[in-house]
Amino acid sequence: MLHSIKYLAGSPGPSGFGSKSSAEHVSASALHLPSITAIITGATSGIGAETARVLAKRGARLILPSRNLKAAEEAKARIEAECSGSEIIAMALDLSSLASVRTFVAQFESLNLPLNLLVNNAGKFSHEHAISEDGIEMTFATNYLGHFLLTKLLVNTMVETAKATGIQGRIVNVSSSIHGWFSGDIIKYLGQISRNKCRNYDATRAYALSKLANVLHTHELARRLKKTGANVTVNCVHPGIVRTRLTRDREGFITDLVFFITSKLLKTIPQAAATTCYVAANPRLSNVTGKYFADCNEASPSKLAASPTEAARLWSASEIMVNTNSKLVFNPNNALD
Repeated sequence: MLHSIKYLAGSPGPSGFGSKSSAEHVSASALHLPSITAIITGATSGIGAETARVLAKRGARLILPSRNLKAAEEAKARIEAECSGSEIIAMALDLSSLASVRTFVAQFESLNLPLNLLVNNAGKFSHEHAISEDGIEMTFATNYLGHFLLTKLLVNTMVETAKATGIQGRIVNVSSSIHGWFSGDIIKYLGQISRNKCRNYDATRAYALSKLANVLHTHELARRLKKTGANVTVNCVHPGIVRTRLTRDREGFITDLVFFITSKLLKTIPQAAATTCYVAANPRLSNVTGKYFADCNEASPSKLAASPTEAARLWSASEIMVNTNSKLVFNPNNALD
């Protein structure tokens, strides 16, 4: 009850910010941004677009990958119109395709640019059951597995950039409090929904699974980066509830009624982008890694999301799923121990 009152009032937490803080407000002290290069997925609309706009306003060079290159070019033009002198590159990337992820990384590397910040923001909610070209349920493939491979292929560049510049690299995974709605065996359920014929597909549970995977990825990657001594942090965020394109995919009376009733709980897009921008850019987060944030303050993920065993188990399965070695075949029906 107290948490809800603080949320509605926008009361600041230990960070000095709260649910009503805006992305511009929380990034005001990030004086290093003119020196960084950032990749932001899903930056053509909603929270990602606001994150990109604010970081560009603070001087960051941006790479905007999108499945729809025209939309990325339009996002670039909007930001450049507001932030003259911005350096922005639009590139093609379909996160549901592992081949597309590899092509994007190869094209990015050909630019010979540094990489200081990676914001894994893009999200998809598949109302209808679908399988990616790689044989993985579409929501999971887009929200998690594509980002897992993208991060895996870019992290060495981030480590080298941090060494060369002395600026700590940051990876931000955008999750959701909905990750706590999933319970059960992660790998087994992924196997069930990754079948071509999946009975009783639950779109919300599949979405929750993908967001749980984002949190587990954060914990395991943070552990691995710490072990190597890399000057790169990784944290995940819950942006809050906001009406974006993700929720507009299905309009109708019930959807509109729900949003009307809960309108007092919804954030504006600048408020929803605040936690991402805080974790991506605020100096207070130096050396902070492996954490989960909501309303610009550290929060607690679900019990399952905090399990080191589940994080390691998902990582092992993910390595197999993205491996190009034809001898390694992931069978999610045989849960990994």
